[in-house]
Amino acid sequence: MVGDFNHWNPAAHPLEPRGDGTRAATVALPANSAHSFRYLAAGDYWFDDEHADHHDGTNSRIRT
Repeated sequence: MVGDFNHWNPAAHPLEPRGDGTRAATVALPANSAHSFRYLAAGDYWFDDEHADHHDGTNSRIRT
């Protein structure tokens, strides 16, 4: 998971496998803020979160 909260560094918050076959990362964000983020998969494949609060045309957006 990459975003403005980790300076778009793919190594900062890697998605870890979960028991149900999905992957997840935990990121602590300050309250009352908004952040852009995306997911980066193998092969340099970028994708957005369909359940994000908003999309700005390039990135997913989340408000805390």
